[in-house]
Amino acid sequence: MVDCAVKNWQGEEVGQKSLELKVAKEESASHVVHRALVRQMTNARQGNASTKTRSEVRGGGRKPWRQKGTGRARAGSTRSPLWRGGGVIFGPKPKDYNLNMNRKERRLALRTALGSRSEDMIVVEEFNEQLQRPKTKELVQAISRWGSQPEQKTLLILSERSENVYLSARNIENVKLMVADQLNVFDLLHADKIVVTASAIDKIQEVYSA
Repeated sequence: MVDCAVKNWQGEEVGQKSLELKVAKEESASHVVHRALVRQMTNARQGNASTKTRSEVRGGGRKPWRQKGTGRARAGSTRSPLWRGGGVIFGPKPKDYNLNMNRKERRLALRTALGSRSEDMIVVEEFNEQLQRPKTKELVQAISRWGSQPEQKTLLILSERSENVYLSARNIENVKLMVADQLNVFDLLHADKIVVTASAIDKIQEVYSA
């Protein structure tokens, strides 16, 4: 269990919030998180790089010159890999890089990654009402008051998408906005600071508790 102080819009502490998640054992935690991270990054690869072999390159059906008597090396096609404009030897072809990981193991890795970032987690009150309209400057100032500096990579986690918050945050450098039920290991580990609303904490415990 992790106890975090809850801050209001002005950055003042107004209460406490507990985050209780079942995480991996200490001896296996890094292994589970590493597997989940490698899986996420590998599965993001498109694997659509493709080159043409000599049989797929257009042209080259006619023998360039006769077999003997010219003094030149034998050649059967202008699309040989040795020729300019020819095919490619052992070039890349479309490939599926996807790795599999059990759902329970993925959930465990996510909870463990989140639990490991408890010292960099900032819990705040709901602030949707503070942004009656999109206002990037006000959100930047609020994030600074909460304890995350502009040069730090900040992950902002909400319980549900708010249009005004989204429009205010989308143009801020080093700030990424996510919804509580769409978390991933990479973003949790990549951020310097994690700002999460109190209601998002409840949503995280509801979604990822099992």
